[in-house]
Amino acid sequence: MTYYIHADKFFLENRTENGGYLEIQDNGKFGFYYPENKKPDGKIVDYSGKWVAPGYVDTHIHGSLKEDVMKSGWEGIDKISNGLLSAGVTSWMPTTITASSKTLTKICEMFANYRGQESGAKIQGIHFEGPFFTEEHAGAENPKYMTDPSIEEFNKWLTASEGMLKKISMAPERKGAKEFIREAVKEGIVVALGHSSATFEQAVEGIEAGASIFTHTFNGMPDPSHHSASISNAAMALNNVTDELICDGHHVQVPMVRALIKAVGPEHIALITDCMEAGMMPDGDYMLGELPVYVKDGMARLKDGDNLAGSILQLKDGVKNVVDWNIVTPEEAVMMASYVPAKSSHILANCGSIMPDKDADFLILNPDMTLSETYLDGVSRYKA
Repeated sequence: MTYYIHADKFFLENRTENGGYLEIQDNGKFGFYYPENKKPDGKIVDYSGKWVAPGYVDTHIHGSLKEDVMKSGWEGIDKISNGLLSAGVTSWMPTTITASSKTLTKICEMFANYRGQESGAKIQGIHFEGPFFTEEHAGAENPKYMTDPSIEEFNKWLTASEGMLKKISMAPERKGAKEFIREAVKEGIVVALGHSSATFEQAVEGIEAGASIFTHTFNGMPDPSHHSASISNAAMALNNVTDELICDGHHVQVPMVRALIKAVGPEHIALITDCMEAGMMPDGDYMLGELPVYVKDGMARLKDGDNLAGSILQLKDGVKNVVDWNIVTPEEAVMMASYVPAKSSHILANCGSIMPDKDADFLILNPDMTLSETYLDGVSRYKA
């Protein structure tokens, strides 16, 4: 049965409205928004005092709940999908890390075999973080599997995934990178640049070949420099690119978060978590792919070398953080966690905003930006 959500504020795709009614059709899709003075006839679900936002979209996430894209079977992947509803995430892109070609092929086959069978947050495609990276900025990735890009190899994974592989992060200074990027983009793949020692010029070459995103900006790359400009400077300076950003306060310090958002504007920032299997779990010992990790004080670090190893951030907290740090408005924070990641990863047709006939995946927020409730296909699935 069609019903209407009444709330104090609605974050719609092209505007934010105070008060009003949002139609949720009986097919689980959004209908029209009606202003406060045009109350529709029909069932009204009242959320006075609350705000309505599109479900968040995490386009760079490895795991949670002791489950991980690299090691979990389908049951574990579905457990992540359901767990993400409590983080305000209604769509996600399971993200691999650098591994052997055989392992990556198996993961692609698993996602293809179970396509559309997740019972929680929707899988909108696979994101390959690697293996075409630079050893110097391996971060928490295993350098032994890092190689130069090969479109033939990539197309094997694309075929194994039955088209679910939608995005790849890579280093633009690897041999043959710009030729690879050009071909991948022709095939409709989104290319991001990261885990790289690239100079400013090498990063520009990658972007001009068709890459459009920087992977977890400032992490896995040289620091920005006013003397020898690098890929980090490119992330701050280039037009019409999107910068992934981890806003847990550890991966990027708050003053640098502010500097980046001021430089490029919130419409070019995709909030991500880069969360690994320790997300939503207590402190202790975990794994990131084949590498042992320990979690303490809100951070995941490699046991060998102490590098930050993914995060344990939940996207709802990243959104709240950037508002609490007085860097952006609530409207901008919501956009950075929904519309921007969806648009930049070419999945906006399926998720990322409130528009008629899109799946009614939405959040009920408190005015302090904490999550109150998560809806999927017009059905309440999680209550805080």
